[in-house]
Amino acid sequence: MELRQLRYFEAVAREEHLTRAAEILGIRPTSLSQQIIALERELGAPLFHRTPGGMAPTGAGRALLPYARRCLDAAEAGARAVRHAADGDRAWRVGVTPGAPAGVVASLRAHAGDADLRDLPVSRQLARLRDGTLDMGLVVLPADTGDLEVHVVGDVPLGALMASGHPLAARGELDWSDLRDQDLLWFDRDLAPGYHDAMLDAFHTAGWRPRHIRPGPPRRSLFAAELAHTPSLVAMRPRRDESVGAGLTWRRLPNAPRLRHALVWDPSHPSAARLRTLAAEAGPHTGEGTPRGRAAGLPG
Repeated sequence: MELRQLRYFEAVAREEHLTRAAEILGIRPTSLSQQIIALERELGAPLFHRTPGGMAPTGAGRALLPYARRCLDAAEAGARAVRHAADGDRAWRVGVTPGAPAGVVASLRAHAGDADLRDLPVSRQLARLRDGTLDMGLVVLPADTGDLEVHVVGDVPLGALMASGHPLAARGELDWSDLRDQDLLWFDRDLAPGYHDAMLDAFHTAGWRPRHIRPGPPRRSLFAAELAHTPSLVAMRPRRDESVGAGLTWRRLPNAPRLRHALVWDPSHPSAARLRTLAAEAGPHTGEGTPRGRAAGLPG
């Protein structure tokens, strides 16, 4: 049996449809069918029931499937190990979502040698972690991390950030009902879909539905300027952002949702144990101090 044949077999078994599997594999259905037939001849048993509606594995096919998947997983793990060995002593490639805790970024620089920190939104980090072009990511939660190892390194409450001249800034404390006529300065959903949706749901549950949601600029300096020059506009940010730009005020809200950051990595990474150590050295950080360094932006 060839590894290619096992890959083709696994795709057909997963999709239970020859044409769909061929589209995923990027080959013609006739070529895929020929490879499946060749594998069946080699093994001496039919692997699929062929029907007008698709292809369901036979008993022989179901028996082969777990072994095929183990072979494919082992081949992929071997390829990753070779790539890692070929890289030698290269710097760790670490994605950092804009707005990440400065203490975590400083820890990565201190403990990961000459780390190659890359300013990337969560969505791009997750894709690169899965294709092996990133070793570790620093993301905002929740995110699509189901197959990744996760270590939370930051956990702080959100609050209302506004221009110091905003009418609500004169109040020492706010309730969610105070925000009823306010617009929300928020970020593009494509940057961090999980966090984007979860926070909007949390605001709604707390009793606030923003009058309008305005897309925010991707850098904090521009973000601060937007707040300072637009009436009836607030942002939901951690307290540390109060000092980002002159003329901003932060106010606590009751039962506010929390901003959580995490280091994530592929548990099958050849150096997963070292990545776990790096993560443990980096946090958690639960303070609300002023951020420093390059990790300054949105979201988070």
